[in-house]
Amino acid sequence: MQTTKPRHDATEGTDAAVGTRDRIVRAAARLLQRQGYEGTGIKQIARDAEATLGSVYHFFPGGKQELAVAAIQHGEREFADILRAGLAAADDSAEAVTACTRLLADSLRESDWMDGCPVAATALETVGRAPAIQQACAEAIGHWTDLVAEKLRGGGLDEDTARDLACAVISTLEGAELTAQVLRSEEPLLTAGRHLARLIHTYR
Repeated sequence: MQTTKPRHDATEGTDAAVGTRDRIVRAAARLLQRQGYEGTGIKQIARDAEATLGSVYHFFPGGKQELAVAAIQHGEREFADILRAGLAAADDSAEAVTACTRLLADSLRESDWMDGCPVAATALETVGRAPAIQQACAEAIGHWTDLVAEKLRGGGLDEDTARDLACAVISTLEGAELTAQVLRSEEPLLTAGRHLARLIHTYR
């Protein structure tokens, strides 16, 4: 994003308005990912998005919770893209899951260990208090699980086994990403990848 780009108000036209909404959602997604829900304010989101507060409330009249849902959905798609790329990297499902961990490790390192799971911080802070946000987080995890389960089914596993293993894969990746952030090291993710591959092989 170029800092010299002029700010756009929500009334400046359809193309400009779409661009403004996208900047707001992307800024919110990154801030929530790094700071969590409580640590992120509407004013900071507007500032990082180079948008006015009026624009934020124009697109998200429900305020911070409505914007958080959109941000989580954006983060879900970004994470899903990484999973798809990793899963497509090898025909063998065990090798594909290992590829996912390498891509996640690369992405985390490139963000200077800042950008882990796009839903974790927000989910933990809002569970039981913000049903719409909790639902968006649950749907994100469900979609990621579906992607892995589809790959495992393609490798010959039955529906129930593929679903259970996919749940284990996503849960392991969540924990490995957090550990990698704390240690500022790729090794927790790479180790998780190796052991997940061994686990998948035992079901062959």
